[in-house]
Amino acid sequence: MRTFRKMIGREAVLDLYNLLLALVLFVSPWLFALQNGPAKLDLWISGGIIAVISLGAIVAHASWEEWANLLLGIWLVVSPWVVGFAHTRAMHFSIGIGAAVTFLTALELWLRYDAAHPDPAPPSLPGALQ
Repeated sequence: MRTFRKMIGREAVLDLYNLLLALVLFVSPWLFALQNGPAKLDLWISGGIIAVISLGAIVAHASWEEWANLLLGIWLVVSPWVVGFAHTRAMHFSIGIGAAVTFLTALELWLRYDAAHPDPAPPSLPGALQ
């Protein structure tokens, strides 16, 4: 039986973190008794979409999933002003979790790019010991 580590890539743990953040985002209106209707709807929808995309990225990786999560993370950061729930408790959840999702997704994109484009060996320096 293959181990979990061999079954998924090392970057998949970042998708797992995004999934956990999405679940916190999804249940935050109930956990913290948020009252703003548009804010609750935005947090539920964004959390649900991020959870589905992150779960899909864990099961079968495709590059568009990270780009979609990156855009959703940016959306969560700007949505309090766009949707109209600035200066509320929901704004703090949206910005905090959105920044974390954006960071984790950008890190995963960078790690995948770095793995696909290894640095060439540096040229030897003249006069260096070999």
